[in-house]
Amino acid sequence: MRFGDIPLDDAVGAILAHSVRDGRLSLKKGRVLSADDVAALKAAGRRAVIAAKLDDGDVHEDAAAERLARAVTGPNLSASPARTGRVNLLAEADGLCVVDRERLDRINRIDESITIATLPQHEPVVPGQMVATVKIIPFAAPEVGLSLSETVAAPDDLGPVIRVAPFRPRLAGLIQTRLSGTKSGVLDKTAQVTAARLDSLGLTVARERRCEHAAKTLAGEIRSMLSLDVELALIVGASAITDRRDVLPEAIELAGGEVEHFGMPVDPGNLLLLGRVGTVPVIGLPGCARSPKLNG
Repeated sequence: MRFGDIPLDDAVGAILAHSVRDGRLSLKKGRVLSADDVAALKAAGRRAVIAAKLDDGDVHEDAAAERLARAVTGPNLSASPARTGRVNLLAEADGLCVVDRERLDRINRIDESITIATLPQHEPVVPGQMVATVKIIPFAAPEVGLSLSETVAAPDDLGPVIRVAPFRPRLAGLIQTRLSGTKSGVLDKTAQVTAARLDSLGLTVARERRCEHAAKTLAGEIRSMLSLDVELALIVGASAITDRRDVLPEAIELAGGEVEHFGMPVDPGNLLLLGRVGTVPVIGLPGCARSPKLNG
């Protein structure tokens, strides 16, 4: 691609690099100059313009963006029309952004003219939300780089580079423990916040139970909850978990399960606990989960 001052006698078909405004004459950046445009520029006293002219082996920015978008787009995504070398990929379902980071990084390293930006891995999205944007930086991309990008994105056995994994409807159970001073209003608010949070993820709270903050009692409630065929069990303790031998993790083990991990490098939400009883995940929620605000 040639770029720079181009004499008007050679400017037909060139891509205008900067907008031109001169009296009644107004030509926008990115315009492909026609013979009439060139005549108008000459009439305005111009002799040259800063523009780009594509060479053999160059692909116009919009065509390149469309090709790259087609190559990387997976299920539950739609592509916007190409404009100024950009195509946005929009979610068509509630779900999670899933990116093949290794292939995405390879594509972004092929040529500086070719770029793809995405949301973070596993970011929740809603229909219409932008998940990724494909942008060709200059007015054209080299065919060799574009073809290589399509090749990297192509293997069917690896799946698409970018997709939205839709949430699947599931049933969840909620257990809250209480101490003598626990207020019912706190438990009611926690139930409401939890139901709303799960609803945004496609889950429904099928049953809520409340019991005293004691390992044996809680273990019985866990077994009872799992008998209802819930696919996820959430437990909010009246007191925060402080150790793997505390009430909540002990109750999971008494119910026949195991504690997989305690503690997370997030704030708020450090005291999250992950466990399992049989095939059903059991999550011990941190105290911050009582709040509707975003947290770990």
